Amino acid sequence: MAAIPEQQSSHGSYHEKEQVTVTLDERRRAALEVIDNAPFSWFHVKVCLVASVGFFTDAYDIFAINIAATMLGYVYGHTGNQLNTNQSLGIKVATPVGNLVGQLVFGWLADIVGRKRMYGVELMVMIIATFAQALAGQAPAVSVLGVIIVWRFVMGVGVGGDYPLSAIISSEFAATRSRGRLMTAVFAAQGWGQFASALIGIIVVQAYKSEILSSTFPCVVPVDYIWRLVIGLGCVPGVLALYFRLTIPETPRFTLDIERNVAQATADITDVMNPKSHTTDEDVPAQYVAAPKATRADFVAYFSQWKNLKVLIGTSYSWFALDIAFYGLGLNSSIILTAINFGSPTGDKTSSLYVYQNLYNICVGNLILSVAGLIPGYWVSFLFIDSWGRKPIQLMGFTVLTILFIIMGFAYDALNASTSGKNAFVFLYCLTNFFQNFGPNTTTFVIPGEAFPTRYRSTGFGISAATGKLGAIISQVGFAQLVNIGGTNKFVKHIMEIFALFMLTGVFSTLLIPETKQRTLEDISNEEQEGYVAEAPK
Repeated sequence: MAAIPEQQSSHGSYHEKEQVTVTLDERRRAALEVIDNAPFSWFHVKVCLVASVGFFTDAYDIFAINIAATMLGYVYGHTGNQLNTNQSLGIKVATPVGNLVGQLVFGWLADIVGRKRMYGVELMVMIIATFAQALAGQAPAVSVLGVIIVWRFVMGVGVGGDYPLSAIISSEFAATRSRGRLMTAVFAAQGWGQFASALIGIIVVQAYKSEILSSTFPCVVPVDYIWRLVIGLGCVPGVLALYFRLTIPETPRFTLDIERNVAQATADITDVMNPKSHTTDEDVPAQYVAAPKATRADFVAYFSQWKNLKVLIGTSYSWFALDIAFYGLGLNSSIILTAINFGSPTGDKTSSLYVYQNLYNICVGNLILSVAGLIPGYWVSFLFIDSWGRKPIQLMGFTVLTILFIIMGFAYDALNASTSGKNAFVFLYCLTNFFQNFGPNTTTFVIPGEAFPTRYRSTGFGISAATGKLGAIISQVGFAQLVNIGGTNKFVKHIMEIFALFMLTGVFSTLLIPETKQRTLEDISNEEQEGYVAEAPK
C-alpha cells in the first residue's frame, strides 16, 4: 500500500502557507490513490455483499407484487375474482412513487450527514413496511388494499433510499480498475431477488396445493395465506443484513471532501485497506481543510456549466427512458403472458384446480423470465463493463431494445397466431430482459454513481434515479389505462411500439454522458484537482 505523506508544520508566511496547501493536496491525492489502486480484498467483498443484500431485497419486494396481485384478486377482487384496473394500478405504482421520494431525500441526506449515518436507516424502513404489508387487514373505514398501498409506498421510500446509498458506497470504496464490476455485482443482486420472489411463490403455492384443491372457489383462505407469505418473507434478508449495514465505515471520500478532515480520512483508509495494522482510533486529531462546499449557490454554479449539466441530463433521461420499458414489462409480465395465452391453464375457470394452475403457472413464468433473460444479462455486463466500457454497452443496449420492441409490436398479431409464434414471442421477451440488463438497466445505475463530485455524488444519483422512477410511474399508469383499449389486453402490441420509441430516444441521451471506465472519480467530476484543498482559516 502506498504511503500517505505526513502533514508538515507551517507558521504564517506566504511561502509556508503555499507549502501547506501543496502538502494538503499531496496528502489528499495520496490518500485517494491508495483507494484507487488498492488490490481486491476481503473488504471489497464485504462491501459488495452488504450492498447486494439490499438490492436483492429491493427486487424481491418490488416484483413479488407481480405475483401477489393475482392472488389478491382471488381474495379481494369483487369482479371476476381479479383486481379492477385502479386497484391493480394502485398496488403496483405505490412502490415507484415511494422510490422517487426515497431517492431524492436519501440521496440529498447522504451528501449532507454522511453515507454511514443513513445506511441501514433505509433498510429498517423496508423491513418494517414489508412486514406490515403481510399483516394488512380489512376494516370498516379502510380496505385492505388501501392499507397495502400505503405500506408499499413507505416500503418504496426505503427501497429508493437504498439506490443512492449502495451505489455511492460501492463506487467510493472501489478501485478504479474494478469499480464497474463491483457496482455491477451489487446491482446484479436484483436479478436474484426477482428469481427468489418467483421461486418462493412456487414453493408456497405447492405447499398449499392440497388446501387450494379442497377449498371452494375462489379458495380465499389458502390464497390469503399464500400472498402474505410471499410478500412477508421479503423482509428476512434485510433483517440478516441490518447489523452489517449499521457497522460499515464511512467512505474516506466523504470524510475528505465533505467533512474535510484529512487526518481522519487518511487514518480510516489505512485501517480499511490494511486492517492488520489497525492503527485507527476514535481520538485521531482532527485536521480540517478548506474545500469546495455544497451550497445552493455552489450547486447552481456547478450544474449551470453545460459540461456538467449535460451529464445530469444524460443520466436522468436515459434512466427515465429505460424504466418506461423495464417497469412496464417487469410489473406486468403476468398480463403480457396471459395476453398471448402462454402457459394459461385450461378448464373450468370457476374451479379450485384452475386457481392452483393459474397461480403456479404465473410463478413458473416469472421464474423462466428471470433465468432466461434477467440474470444472464447482469453477469454479461459484469464481464464487459470495465473493458468495453459503460457508454458502448448502453448504446448497444438501447439500439437492440429498439429493434426488439419494434418486432414484438409490429409482428404481434402474426406471432400470436400460432403456438410456435407464441414461443418466439416469449423468446424475444426474454431477449429484451437480457439486453435491458446487458445494457442500460445496469449502466444507468453505474454511471451516476461515478459522474459527479463527492459533495453532489449522492444527490446527482438520487436525481437521476428519481427521474427513472418517474418513468416507471408514467409507464404503470399508461399501461393500466391503455392495455384494454379495444378489448382485454388488445393494446399490448401498441404498448410494445411505444416502448420502442422510448428506447430510440435513449440512444440520443446516451451521447450526453461521459465514458467513465478506468478513470478516477475525481477525474470524472470535471473539477480541477490542483489546489482543491487548502489550509482551513484560523
